[in-house]
Amino acid sequence: MLEDEDLLLALLNSTPVVAGSPTDELAGASGVEFAARYGGTGSPAELEHLRRMRECLQDAVRGCNDALSRLSTVLGDGALVPRVTPQGLRWEVRAPEDERLAFRVALAWSRVIQEFPGRLRPCANNECNLFLIDRSRPGTAKWCSMAVCGNRMKARTHAGRQRAAAERP
Repeated sequence: MLEDEDLLLALLNSTPVVAGSPTDELAGASGVEFAARYGGTGSPAELEHLRRMRECLQDAVRGCNDALSRLSTVLGDGALVPRVTPQGLRWEVRAPEDERLAFRVALAWSRVIQEFPGRLRPCANNECNLFLIDRSRPGTAKWCSMAVCGNRMKARTHAGRQRAAAERP
């Protein structure tokens, strides 16, 4: 199910801020490519369902009060159905075709918050709109990318200290 963790982060992170403006990677041809990459159809209905799921999960990770009730609505009548295989039970999603990919994202979100409590979080850079799964041993990762947001935040902190030192008599 690592693929679905990748799907979860890809969906959560599909509204990056570029040049100061939020973008939507589910719009147009990039949305069709996004869905196809993860086994979806890329239909307009599927992309709309993914947008609704993304909004609910982003709000849930940020701790918004009504996110979980909205998530229940977005999930609709989807269900997991067992299928017996020589390797044991395999759980399959039973939902309308245009809703299956969003359902898989919700399952990945549920698994991540159970297996890694408190480690799925938004980037600590307020100007960033991305999320991370903190896999560090101490669980203290703050930024979606140390090379981008981490470096920016540390540079700002350093510059602030330099300014404060320069202003002292």
